[in-house]
Amino acid sequence: MEWSSIGHLVEDAAQRFGAQPLFLFEGQSLSFAEVNRRVNQTANALKSAGVTRGERVAVMLPNGVDFPIVWFALAKLGAVIVPININYHDHDLTYTLNDSQAGFFIIHDQYLPQWERVREHTPIVREIFVIGDVIGFSQMAAQASGVFDGPDIGPDDLVNIQYTSGTTGFPKGCMLTHDYWLRVGQIAAEYFELKPGEVNLTAQPFYYMDPQWNTIACMMGGAPLVILPRFSPSHFWQVVIEQHVTVLYLIGTMPFFLLKQEEQPVLEQGHHLRVILCSGIHPKFHAEFERRWGVRWREAYGMTETGVDLVVPLDDVESVGSGAMGKPIASKRVRVVDADGLDVLDGQVGELLIGGKPMMLGYWNNPAATAETLIDGWLHTGDLVTRDERGYYHWQARLKDTIRRAGENIAAVEVESVLLEHPAVRAAAVVAVPDELRGQEVKAYIALRPRVANDPEAILDYAREQLAYFKVPRYIEFVDDLPRTASERVEKHKLVKDKPDLRIGSYDAVDKIWR
Repeated sequence: MEWSSIGHLVEDAAQRFGAQPLFLFEGQSLSFAEVNRRVNQTANALKSAGVTRGERVAVMLPNGVDFPIVWFALAKLGAVIVPININYHDHDLTYTLNDSQAGFFIIHDQYLPQWERVREHTPIVREIFVIGDVIGFSQMAAQASGVFDGPDIGPDDLVNIQYTSGTTGFPKGCMLTHDYWLRVGQIAAEYFELKPGEVNLTAQPFYYMDPQWNTIACMMGGAPLVILPRFSPSHFWQVVIEQHVTVLYLIGTMPFFLLKQEEQPVLEQGHHLRVILCSGIHPKFHAEFERRWGVRWREAYGMTETGVDLVVPLDDVESVGSGAMGKPIASKRVRVVDADGLDVLDGQVGELLIGGKPMMLGYWNNPAATAETLIDGWLHTGDLVTRDERGYYHWQARLKDTIRRAGENIAAVEVESVLLEHPAVRAAAVVAVPDELRGQEVKAYIALRPRVANDPEAILDYAREQLAYFKVPRYIEFVDDLPRTASERVEKHKLVKDKPDLRIGSYDAVDKIWR
């Protein structure tokens, strides 16, 4: 690898690409050289304020150019960034600040009310730096030197404590090194074939990992990154066209939100895209994605803990609609094992284990979780998969997102995918409800599309046509929306944590009553 650290990459990219644009955000264009200058100013300002090597610095900023500049500045200092979800409420924010032991907090002024509510519960934070319209850190950094002479940082130095989405409980902080990000960025740059003239786009929030590796990839390839303030289905294709975007990565439910927009062929196919990389492409809709938007969609699999593990080659048209997650990248080893840790045969379901690099060091301040997840050099993903005869892996279920009803195992995602196909359903999440007779029953939380009446039996009739009887939800509860993580995963623990009896407020399909 050409670079020893993120800071080294930033300096090198400024030398190689100079005045070429790196960040494009709401009419603002920042060149590689200008980004490096601002990074150095920020690093000098933080150093003068007392941030030293190894310090944990929490960062709570909206999408834009400030987040990556702060991240790169901390990387040059040898400090450790703790990205904070801007949607965190008091409990989540308090937990993350205290768990990470962040001594400094860089925050946008619009989130100061959240900070004021938790500050007395977070004594570990010694000082905050405010970015935004108020007189604060931004002005201090603007007056600092644009040349920075920092410590010697290497690939094994810690640079991120990146908290996972925490869909089943409190988030865990993944310890990620400079080497981790450089490897993920290089894999992405090579896969996308990034070079000057290409244009990348990110619609995800920067406190999630995807915009971060996209930024590293763009710095390596010399391509600009279009940063959206947020994902907007109604404006998405217009931006893609106007900015001449050639490659991008989407996650979660984003394709479904785009698919549910009124079809506009002139707009939706008037772009310059070569490929869209996506995780969790629904096999039933894969070919429709390619038809409607006139571009290749390819699958990739990875986790915060492992970066990137599997990917479908760009030229593999056979995988469209197959549900294939891809093959292992060159630097990864993969196993599929049963409950006893023994390798299973092709076609048999087992847990996916990952070895190789990139890989997290472990979970911050949580040796028990680290020991449970990283065993003998293999990371246990918690994902159940099969391997086909071509060496491609196919996702089946989450170990901890499986409902066991009367002896039958039910993958929540399978039920959710069927419910999402119903034209009235905007979003769906399936959970287990304790049941004395059957062990567990299936409950679906459903958010309807606008101006659609609550008709649980109509949705259930559709599910009964598509699913085995034991997979059809017994309970349905209609909600305005589903709580989501930054990565668009549904936070199911938030749906169930405040209800001692999950049947209350639901339609019971067996007794035909509202409980």
